[in-house]
Amino acid sequence: MINFSSVTRLSPLGLVMSLVAITTYAQLPSPPDENRFTKSILTEKLDEPMEMTFLPDKRILFVERKGNLKTYDPRTKEVSILATIPVNTKYTNRQGQVREAEEGLMGLIADPNYAKNNWIYMYYADLSEKKHVLARWELKGDELVDASKKVILEVPTQREECCHTGGGMVFDKAGNLYLTTGNNTSNSNSDGYAPIDERPNQSTWDDQRGAASTNDLRGKILRIKPQADGTYTIPEGNLFPKGTPKTRPEIYTMGHRNPWRPTLDSKTGYLYWGEVGPDASKDSERGPRGYDELNQAKRPGFFGWPYFIGDNKIYGDWDFETNKLRADSKFDPAKPINDSPNNTGLRELPPAQKAFIWYPYANSPEFPLVGSSGRSATGGPVFRKADFKNAPRPFPDYYEGKWLAVDFMRGWIMAITMDDKGDYKSMERFMPSENFSSAIDMDFSPDGDLYVLEYGSAWFRGNDNARLVKVEYNAGNRPPIVQASADRKAGAIPFKVAFSSEGTKDADNDALKYEWKITSKTGIFKTLADANPNVTFDKPGIYKAVLTVTDAKGAKNSRSIEIKAGNEAPEVVFEVTKGNKSFFFPNEPIEYQVKVNDKEDGSLENGKISPNQVAVNLDYMPDTFDPIEIAANYRTTDASVRFNTGYKLISASDCKSCHIIDKKSVGPSYRDIAQKYKSDAGAVEKLAQKVIAGGGGVWGDHAMSAHPQISTNDAAAMVKYILSLGEKPLQAQSFSTKGSHTPNVPQGQNGRGSYVLRAAYTDQGTKLLSPLMSEEILHLRNPSLDPAKADKTKGSELLITPSKSFNLIGTDSYIAYNRLDLTGIKQIEILAQATTRVGAAGGIIEIRLGSPTGKLIGKSTPVVVKDPVMGPPPTTNNSTAGGVNAQAGGNAQRRQGQAAGGFDMNAMVRRGAQQAVAKIEATEGFQDVYFVFKNPDAASNQILMSVIAIQFQNSIPAQ
Repeated sequence: MINFSSVTRLSPLGLVMSLVAITTYAQLPSPPDENRFTKSILTEKLDEPMEMTFLPDKRILFVERKGNLKTYDPRTKEVSILATIPVNTKYTNRQGQVREAEEGLMGLIADPNYAKNNWIYMYYADLSEKKHVLARWELKGDELVDASKKVILEVPTQREECCHTGGGMVFDKAGNLYLTTGNNTSNSNSDGYAPIDERPNQSTWDDQRGAASTNDLRGKILRIKPQADGTYTIPEGNLFPKGTPKTRPEIYTMGHRNPWRPTLDSKTGYLYWGEVGPDASKDSERGPRGYDELNQAKRPGFFGWPYFIGDNKIYGDWDFETNKLRADSKFDPAKPINDSPNNTGLRELPPAQKAFIWYPYANSPEFPLVGSSGRSATGGPVFRKADFKNAPRPFPDYYEGKWLAVDFMRGWIMAITMDDKGDYKSMERFMPSENFSSAIDMDFSPDGDLYVLEYGSAWFRGNDNARLVKVEYNAGNRPPIVQASADRKAGAIPFKVAFSSEGTKDADNDALKYEWKITSKTGIFKTLADANPNVTFDKPGIYKAVLTVTDAKGAKNSRSIEIKAGNEAPEVVFEVTKGNKSFFFPNEPIEYQVKVNDKEDGSLENGKISPNQVAVNLDYMPDTFDPIEIAANYRTTDASVRFNTGYKLISASDCKSCHIIDKKSVGPSYRDIAQKYKSDAGAVEKLAQKVIAGGGGVWGDHAMSAHPQISTNDAAAMVKYILSLGEKPLQAQSFSTKGSHTPNVPQGQNGRGSYVLRAAYTDQGTKLLSPLMSEEILHLRNPSLDPAKADKTKGSELLITPSKSFNLIGTDSYIAYNRLDLTGIKQIEILAQATTRVGAAGGIIEIRLGSPTGKLIGKSTPVVVKDPVMGPPPTTNNSTAGGVNAQAGGNAQRRQGQAAGGFDMNAMVRRGAQQAVAKIEATEGFQDVYFVFKNPDAASNQILMSVIAIQFQNSIPAQ
């Protein structure tokens, strides 16, 4: 704040300078009020949307991963499928396991001259060959002209192991097309660090053959100029001049893991994109923890992966054969060398460019505003007002030249400011009270509105919250901000729903009028003027409830909700009947039972739902888990049990009188049917209708009987089972719905992970309504908790530099965790330090229930003040790497983590730490647990101790 009283004491020159400073300070631009921006949901319940583009007639095109090209028409507010592109969506590994892939229909863009040529470009995974394809089509109105297809570019790939596809596209003013390509490299054996496995037959795990190869198109941003005849030319100024041996001239930038949505600054020509990084959560001898990046390229270059990340943090040259670092193991950012046997490109690479912005799972000291949690940098557009000369409502001048970038996982949009040289200057939250989670694409429309395409919360499936969102700027009267909700969205008839407009508001404090319009395929069901009406649905069907709110000046906004009447969602319960419900302990069994009840289908208990129709997963989740791989496993299991539903329906029908699985009978074998329709994207719908209506002439003279009593959904389930017989058997098997399971830490894992227990059931739907899926997920934590991730704290301080430390300051400071099951917990071990270097006071820790002054159930041994431990870090014996100590309790996991081989980061952090042990009074059930730090002799601002970990133990280790 300026101190105006000091102005009178300045010299005349100082007075002038101060007044100039005050004037400049007062004129600094400030962001517009957040309520000048209106976020509205245009459409929901999309099926894995990937990328969007805008057409001159105001329509918005977008693609979905499984192959749909769709359009949203703002005039009719309707979504239509224009075409379905046959694409691959599966990986098949060496063991024959078929899993859902990250690939499919991945990218879309309209030609800059679309108004004249009607061209659109799509990037997709070829249905049969192992390659990704960039192709061009003509779109005439709503017709994608199949005969117009021109294959422009092909990128050879592998389809054994997940992941990373890219597919983002942008055109520059000269008509050059930029295309992001993922590295197509597995990270499954690198513990979240650099995948540089050079062993024979392991090239799929070696990104030196992809992202770091100058002769491979994967892990790149390509720049080409498409030509009218479907070919392309190479523009001047790419990374490698055309004709350079062992290089691809299409490469603009390289060294990318998973570059996502690119954008260009129309004024500077600088390229910006989001870059999804690896999963390691801690620095180790193998290299740095994982970072996501928001990147800028002022010119072509090498952006480091897999040798460097962030601000050129260096990975070690890891020998996957010996599980050790190679001699002279650090790569040099100034002179990167790719000497992998899998490299087909140049050995000497261009100097590595640092990331523009980088951040880990934890808090970022360089960019603290990005926060901490899961991460998946998407990117977004750079705003230049000159790009929207005739737009009715462009964003205000405040955002001129700023990059609006979004993170898929964290849900924020950052407005990033650059200086005159284009270098990073600052960032701030855009619309900080809003969440834009699962944003997979974001761009400005020609009208100047910001559009966000949101994938939804669950991988590899359509989501209710997969949607297209528009953000409008309004310099005048602000329309209402509408919230609409329902207490129930599906149920058996008669079905009573309480609708609510709670949260709706108007920034100008205008009087508001409410209208709920409820429609179905048959027309308007009800129109109501109440803000919070109750409605009873007595006829089955799918209804759309639209709440429109209008202010006193006529400005309006809407939200919609889909209601399914006639099919109650299943109830799924996953119960741990014996064992701790908060923690898992290696090699100690838990007993469980899954309960499923569906109003229409029956229940597990009465036998109308069979156990093989319920997906049950019990999975170890490493601390470096890849959520996409976890989701792929769940998707495979769900598909497997869904096929069982189809098999059950077939067995109960007359199908078996004409068909056999693998031999021709009166009709063709199911395997022959599966083979015939293997590449037909519309086979499920087509064959389901044939099951219902009957038909003949395809396989011979014998006609198939009609089955009008079978619902469309049941017929589809039967067809999906038949078509599954043409694929390799699904390997991800569901566990039993009742039993005992002994959690273990898989070979090679560090023991710091957790366990996920999941049950899911998809009902059979009805003739009018599609099936509904319900699931319950129990997350059993690792018994070693991170104090920095406590639910509540008082007097805590998290320091990240020069090293991470979590300090408790002053007596009666505390940390607390909500709802921990203390059943069977015998003692708690707190790993802590109190050193003379920071003037710590030491103390004891009390464990209390419910509040800092609640019931005392344990008290730790003292943490005493010691001098800091100096000297080299400890090492461990590599021979026990990956093994699990058979002794029960959380100690086994801790010991396994310490035996992970070579240089031990955990051991280094724990040097000089003390084990403060508190025996616990026997306590049952879930409790809010408080750790209260005590030393009445400490000053109020004095550090008592630094806490490293809190270990819950269900046995008392032998001394």
